Amino acid sequence: MVFSQAAHQVDIVRLLGSGHVKSVRAATGSWDPARPTEGAYSVLLTFDNGVFANMTYSGFAHFDSDELCGWTGELGRPRDPDQYGCARARLMEIQGPEEEAALKNTRTYGAGLSLTNSQPQDTAHNHFGFVLVSCDGADLRPVPHGVQVYAHTRRFLEPLPRPEIPRREVLDELIGAIRHDRRPIHTGEWGMATMEVCLAILESAQNKHEVMLSHQTSVPDPVCYDKTSD
Repeated sequence: MVFSQAAHQVDIVRLLGSGHVKSVRAATGSWDPARPTEGAYSVLLTFDNGVFANMTYSGFAHFDSDELCGWTGELGRPRDPDQYGCARARLMEIQGPEEEAALKNTRTYGAGLSLTNSQPQDTAHNHFGFVLVSCDGADLRPVPHGVQVYAHTRRFLEPLPRPEIPRREVLDELIGAIRHDRRPIHTGEWGMATMEVCLAILESAQNKHEVMLSHQTSVPDPVCYDKTSD
């Protein structure tokens, strides 16, 4: 779970925090005898610039954080709150790890979500759960349709247009790097720095101490992609 799920959350937080994580303090939970590995964590990250962030994830949770995102799912599709418990019910019918892996793969891009079954009118932006950014002048909350701003005297939504293609930003970054020789945000160095944080989560939880990091990298300068040429 730390490598399959936390890596995404670490990536988001590092992008918001400047990239350079200074230290990691974490606790993890392993509560399923059938899956003897970490399934939950709570982490405090501190950055070189003084920014700090709390990250929490639980694969055991019965609370669905999509409720905090207007019942929009991780992949940007609307969710039905009355379907509560369906995922656990389906897992109980699984006969083995191979069947479970096949079920999980139906949610990957190109299989469960593609241009053939996703239209702009019913698709919002992807998300990875509830995020709240606290600044000195306002709090910012990314939501599936924009950024909710909580300022001193008013709150308002900065809307974003619906995505024309699911995960367009990911594809644009890949195409820009390969076809147009543009430096991507997610370089090999960036990925290794995210991996260092994930390894530090496990080390901190096991040894019960703060872990200092030494292989971090800054967020690259933003690149504006010309979508008409791709």
